[in-house]
Amino acid sequence: MTTEQYPKVYLYRRIVQAKLFIDNNYADKIDLNNISNEAYFSKFHFIRLFKSAYGKTPHQYLKYVRIEKAKELLKKDTPVSEACFLVGFDSLSSFSGLFSKVVGKSPSTYLKHHQENQKKISLTPLAFVPGCYAYQHGWLENSNFEETDI
Repeated sequence: MTTEQYPKVYLYRRIVQAKLFIDNNYADKIDLNNISNEAYFSKFHFIRLFKSAYGKTPHQYLKYVRIEKAKELLKKDTPVSEACFLVGFDSLSSFSGLFSKVVGKSPSTYLKHHQENQKKISLTPLAFVPGCYAYQHGWLENSNFEETDI
């Protein structure tokens, strides 16, 4: 490694350290000061470096992580209000608004849709297996796996 590459690697490691800080502390009350301090950068320099590395500002990335974690919790049938507070939001209305904006449906609709899908899967599991996969494994030929409408 040349001396010219070392500073770039060092800077990148500090940015990665800040990203990992967000990943590990998304549920806590963290802000740009906490995150930039973790990387030992000034706020404005840190925002530029983080965005160039990840394509999002630290705040955008924090919101993204929180929404993804909320989706995981909702898929585990966690109530919406509980998921909201578990991922670090203070207000149910701000959580619902951001979730709706990012995901395209409200958290309660997302939860209901997931529960309906799980019910359908339990009733007719073969209907959710791609036809090419079922055909490749011989499930469609002389099989007892066919679903019937009762």
